[in-house]
Amino acid sequence: MIPRHSRWARSIALLAIASILAGCALPRSGPNKREIYAGSVQKQGDAFVVTVNDRVTRATAVQPALGFTDDFKNAGLLGSDTISPGDTLGLTIWENVDDGLLAGEATNQTILEEVQVDGSGFIFVPYAGRIRAAGNTPEGVRRVITEKLDQQTPDPQVEVRRLAGDGSTVSISGAVGGQGVYPIEAPTRTLSAMIASAGGIAIEPEVAQITVIRGDKRSKVWFQDLFKHPQFDIALRGGDRVLVESDTRAYTALGATGTQARVTFETQTLSAIEAIAQVGGLTTSAADPTGVFVLRNEPAAVANQVLGRDDLIGAQRLVYVLDLTKPNGMFMARDFAIRDDDTIYVTEAPFTQWSKVIAALTGTLSAVGSISTASSTLSGDF
Repeated sequence: MIPRHSRWARSIALLAIASILAGCALPRSGPNKREIYAGSVQKQGDAFVVTVNDRVTRATAVQPALGFTDDFKNAGLLGSDTISPGDTLGLTIWENVDDGLLAGEATNQTILEEVQVDGSGFIFVPYAGRIRAAGNTPEGVRRVITEKLDQQTPDPQVEVRRLAGDGSTVSISGAVGGQGVYPIEAPTRTLSAMIASAGGIAIEPEVAQITVIRGDKRSKVWFQDLFKHPQFDIALRGGDRVLVESDTRAYTALGATGTQARVTFETQTLSAIEAIAQVGGLTTSAADPTGVFVLRNEPAAVANQVLGRDDLIGAQRLVYVLDLTKPNGMFMARDFAIRDDDTIYVTEAPFTQWSKVIAALTGTLSAVGSISTASSTLSGDF
């Protein structure tokens, strides 16, 4: 006759095995291929599942284009000595008499160290009056002051110097060597020269973006494009604000990959194969290379082109399928572009679930053996 404790242990084991084989309690990283396909529009789901091929790759190769607008590109270089409202000028006036209009008895020289150009573009010089300086050069202002004073003192000599002031400065902030306010001078009249004057960028050039704000307008460009495309090295204007920041685009990697995380772009463009490599590649012990999926909300224009339709309106959920085991599978993954907010999901291979079942069974049988042993021990004690 079988002892009661043995029958009890066997019952527990059978229940555990039945539960495991049902598969409902096995841990996994996400849906399998069958479940993803089951959610397709073709099967009454809400996402279009599309196999990646050359046509799909071309239709989805849409990358955000950065570049300055014509308003920025067509602005000519400022003259290195052009005076603007808010600038500060330095004036020195020599008079050819011992007791002049401005100079005292002991000297014939008068220094006006800081003369501010007002918002209307004028300065005030004693005995010369209100003089328009904005839009003029120091040499032009010198001639006007000389003519005004010449009527009141014999043969005056005037020097006008343009100093750094609020009217011809650019503020630079973000990832640069030295944030601050910099004057527009002869060597720093263009964007690249001004950034260099601020100590250069402090992030990787491949992901650096430059935003220029001018009044109520703003435009953005890749840092490297300043040198690839000379037209983007725009002329600066007083009051411009320059922001240097890193690219904020990112994608999410989930499933049987080396790392599951949200990953920022490290280059201007990123392919599926590069994105997978960036997270450590596929997990060799668990990944199914036939089940690499890219989940994305596509604009209607792109979705219609991918699906060969013209009736879709609004953003559409698309699931792109990459099979790395096909002869051209790696090429497709290399050519398929990843975009901001994409999700890359790699399914587990079918044998992975069997391995989990076997591991669970092994662990359960060991546990049952322990229970039986403990039960035998307890029965022997009583």
